[in-house]
Amino acid sequence: MQVSSRSSDWLDRTLAAVRDAGCAVVKDVLSERQLEVTRAAMYRVRDAIFSSVGADRLRRSGELGVLRLMMQFDTHFFSLLELTPMLAVVDGTVSPTATLHLQNGLLLRSAERDPDRAAARPAPPFHRDFPRVLNRYLMSINCMLALDQFTNANGATRVVLASHQQTDPPDLSDLERRAVSIECPVRSMIVFDSTLWHAAGINRSGADRLAINHQFTRAYLKPQIDYVRALGDKTVLGLPEKTQQLLGWYTRVPASLEDYYRPESERLYRRGQG
Repeated sequence: MQVSSRSSDWLDRTLAAVRDAGCAVVKDVLSERQLEVTRAAMYRVRDAIFSSVGADRLRRSGELGVLRLMMQFDTHFFSLLELTPMLAVVDGTVSPTATLHLQNGLLLRSAERDPDRAAARPAPPFHRDFPRVLNRYLMSINCMLALDQFTNANGATRVVLASHQQTDPPDLSDLERRAVSIECPVRSMIVFDSTLWHAAGINRSGADRLAINHQFTRAYLKPQIDYVRALGDKTVLGLPEKTQQLLGWYTRVPASLEDYYRPESERLYRRGQG
């Protein structure tokens, strides 16, 4: 299901599609200016991560095209946590007190141009970003921003519709048979239940395919990275309050009795974080 964020009923239709099929596409989420700035920033961050972590280390981890903790290298990526359509989806699924589990840049290189990915290499395996099913209680939601048009040629994400919230995983042959590519326009947001079975495709377009995957969870789950510690108190406190909340500022664990017995207005963990 694809719907424009400019339509009056886009949110209701999106939430219904995620509930029933496991995923939906929301178009017109980014402006042309946001797209231009974000694409340029991703390449700067890639170079900075290469310099900081080292290409060999990333290659051994199989993460040459994965950009983690981009906010530490370019403050532009904080602004993506203020996108109104994305926040509406998060509030409508994993609650207004949800936190950011991850914000990962995905730079999928074209197979024939990438010396680390042979053209004949099989497609990445199917997986779930949240591999736990808790009586169909939605614990995690993904919001992937398409910084290029997603097509079969450039490795559009493949999903198995209605495979979310299933306790018993289907066998591999069934996943391959049922998988469909999520082809969508640039500047779209692919929303999916994090228990949905999915996989990246193989990019054979001759050019990079860029995207940013956001995953949001209930506030009591641990994020992939402790963003408050990684970014520092000063940085986090300079951000909008909603962004502070998403980064985990109000879900910290007291480290001392002084922290524990703070006045309620100053506590590190706010009531209602669920």
